[in-house]
Amino acid sequence: MKEFSYQRPGQVREALALAADDGARFLGGGTNLVDLMKDGIETPNRLVDVRGLPLDGVRDAPDGGLVIGATTTNSDAAAHPEVRRRYPALSQAVLAGASGQLRNMATVGGNLLQRTRCGYFADSSQPCNKRSPGSGCSAIAGEHHNHAILGWSDHCAATHPSDMAVALVAFDAVVHYETLDGTQEIPLSEFYPPVGETPQRETMLPSGALITAVTLPGAAASPRSRYRKVRERASYAFANVSVAAALDVNEGVVQGARIALGGLASRPLRAHAAESALQGAPATADRFGVAADAELSAARPLRDNAYKVTLARNLIVAVLTELAHPAE
Repeated sequence: MKEFSYQRPGQVREALALAADDGARFLGGGTNLVDLMKDGIETPNRLVDVRGLPLDGVRDAPDGGLVIGATTTNSDAAAHPEVRRRYPALSQAVLAGASGQLRNMATVGGNLLQRTRCGYFADSSQPCNKRSPGSGCSAIAGEHHNHAILGWSDHCAATHPSDMAVALVAFDAVVHYETLDGTQEIPLSEFYPPVGETPQRETMLPSGALITAVTLPGAAASPRSRYRKVRERASYAFANVSVAAALDVNEGVVQGARIALGGLASRPLRAHAAESALQGAPATADRFGVAADAELSAARPLRDNAYKVTLARNLIVAVLTELAHPAE
């Protein structure tokens, strides 16, 4: 591992000043960054540990939503009574990710910044545009059974690994961050750019910016929400496909729907086409299938991952059916 310095500031402005160097990185729980450093993929010259900053905890927002501090651990976020009551799909998504030990270390801000688990990205002997721009994407012609079917480009077919981010996108979460120039915010739906020709750019955060909190708007609160994840083993595995959904049904008719998808693209996807197809429609499995088809019509499977189209369709239908008819 490359030699690096380590500092643990007590205030946000101090942390930002320490991270102004391009070679510096913020350190939360380290559950992703430290592994990448061990493999030589990440080579910071300075780690700025943010766990001592006053950025943890969950509190009420003025609009009836919640503010989750960036250094709140995943375990604490998932276990918080108001997260479980108002946004149960978020709690379920967090608990579906990693192991209990990792959730106890990982932070909310760090979870949003974790990097792809594509095997080629983690293997410095293989070409990877995300790791080394211009070198090529080994996955497109190589091992890609769990890679993207939506939104990928000739430059990258990796998927985003976060379960939490999928649920947060469904609930219209907003990311708050701070730079030396002041505080800013960005909707999580705009936080991850399309992969395009620049897969190495994974977020819209300015250089040196520090995530300080994530807010969940009160209008998005939905006790009737679910997160479902299909993976290749029962625990500690990344999603083949995941769905976060909330459904408002009155007298058998869909009044509103929130759907986000994971495991299918380089970023969590809000399923706008499916939501539009459900508005005012009967809350039936057939209609849920039509909505899923509308969303997945843009899919471009690679050689070995066409199964994700069928899997995603079935999962969308199953989750929506469960929400529409919970007693059944």
